[in-house]
Amino acid sequence: MDDKPVQIAIASEKTPGVQVKPRRPTTARPADPEEIELLAACRRGERRAMEMLYHRYKRRVFGLVTRIAGPGDAEEVAQEVFVRIYRGLSRFRGDSALGTWIYRLSVNAALSHVTRRPRPAESEEALSTVAAPSSAERDPRVAQRLEAALSALPSGYRAVLVLHDVEGLSHEECADILGCQVGTSKSQLHKARARMRELLGPELAAERDRRGRGAPQP
Repeated sequence: MDDKPVQIAIASEKTPGVQVKPRRPTTARPADPEEIELLAACRRGERRAMEMLYHRYKRRVFGLVTRIAGPGDAEEVAQEVFVRIYRGLSRFRGDSALGTWIYRLSVNAALSHVTRRPRPAESEEALSTVAAPSSAERDPRVAQRLEAALSALPSGYRAVLVLHDVEGLSHEECADILGCQVGTSKSQLHKARARMRELLGPELAAERDRRGRGAPQP
């Protein structure tokens, strides 16, 4: 089912990936009254409520799928996510926060898209065409190389790196979304960061680390 978490496969660095598997439900959190009201209105088919839900989460969904599936496919994947959201509202039990559930659907859709349609143009070869700047500070090439390196990561590594270092989620939240143990989330993030350093080189890796200092620490 679409609302089940995407589980990171515990694999070697040569074959990192993802598996769609069910996971034991997490302990239900106290629900936000406004969220409950919005969900109820959406389930009744109220158009305004569905539009509110879309506008509340569209930026987060689009940003997440862009970094996992790539900018060229982001619009298509984001549309698929919202189709899954609206179809799945009747099955949403509130075992996790609404935002966590939507992140889960977004990651699931993006990783499924990557599996179905690999991104051949965005690889280590694409990264090599972007010259490394002499100084990483405020150089627009930094962002370009970061995005190219992120695209070169295996999809499972990319997902946990985006959730933790870009979206700023805790390992507990990442584990809930990805359907894995907290320790697995930490391990996968460590491997993803190490691979990013290899791809970027020491200067740009240091810049990435500086930018990521505001994110939760493992």
